[in-house]
Amino acid sequence: MQPTLSDEDLGRITDLFHEQIVPKLIRLHARNGIVGCEFAGPRFKHWQIHSRPRGGDFDIVDFEYDEAGCGLDLDL
Repeated sequence: MQPTLSDEDLGRITDLFHEQIVPKLIRLHARNGIVGCEFAGPRFKHWQIHSRPRGGDFDIVDFEYDEAGCGLDLDL
């Protein structure tokens, strides 16, 4: 059975994504991509966000659970 995220989890991850990750993606001139959700806490380490740029922001396209997924340090 595939794990799911509650509405509360989705809201928390989305808020943190826009507060913490989007500024880093903008600074790195990122495009469409996938970012691990470890930034929201260790219990989300196997979740990934698919995102795409929209103006000066990023839209979340999808959330995906990937047991083999891992985080990427965006503080380069």
